[in-house]
Amino acid sequence: MAVVLALASAVVYGASDFLGGLASRRTSVFGVVATSQIIGWLALLALLPWLGGPVTAADLAWGAASGLAGAAGLVVFFRTLARGVMSVVAPVTAVTAAAVPVLVGLLGGDTIGTTAALGIALALVAVVLVSAESGLSALRAARPAALAPALLAGSMFGLFFVLLDRTSADAGLTPLVTARLASVGLVVVIALAGRQPLRVTRAALPLVAVSGVGDMTANALFLLATQADGQLAITGVLASLYPVSTVVLAQIVLRERLVGAQVAGLLAAATAVVLITLPA
Repeated sequence: MAVVLALASAVVYGASDFLGGLASRRTSVFGVVATSQIIGWLALLALLPWLGGPVTAADLAWGAASGLAGAAGLVVFFRTLARGVMSVVAPVTAVTAAAVPVLVGLLGGDTIGTTAALGIALALVAVVLVSAESGLSALRAARPAALAPALLAGSMFGLFFVLLDRTSADAGLTPLVTARLASVGLVVVIALAGRQPLRVTRAALPLVAVSGVGDMTANALFLLATQADGQLAITGVLASLYPVSTVVLAQIVLRERLVGAQVAGLLAAATAVVLITLPA
């Protein structure tokens, strides 16, 4: 069940990112992030009577810390993309976000079989390939100055998964309340400090709303995966396959063409999932 929930979170994460990206073409990026997260938070509050649970102060603190990590990653990610190095930032950020929970899970005592280990390694490769919109040549030509912020953003995204995993199994979705409050607060403060607009145009609002609900749904699915006795090394890397659904949607909706590396990445991702889900 944990594997299914983690995979579902990846699909929804990717779809939410796709919709948020479309909305960002029509209005302020900071407005998209802040508004979508607020809408997602309201959706979460509606679900708490059924999916919430008793929490401790530690659960709420871990939730808030995860929200700060995720928001910090978004800010670094968007600022780096604004400098025009997307072909480098996207794959490096994605594979780092996938690697962090894997490393923390293994260091924390997760034990996995040989087949699952091969699947995890292949999944990391798949994330890089799928995210390489300009092919692997851009990565080979990347300068260290472009890699550093991408590594930082990916580390923050990966830390989001790790910190959520620290909440107790009985807490349900309640830790996401403080996670979202912390992330919204940080994004708004940074936007105001940088004098960035927070308004969302009426044309973009439907996309922002669906993206916000989708992002919260993905968060919830991942949290439930960790609470279902899922190993962080496995649930983290499966959830980090979100670029796959983003790329597939871009091809279907926007008719974007896949480069050879992305096709190889999709095949690698499918193979990785099979290997990870095979019985040990």
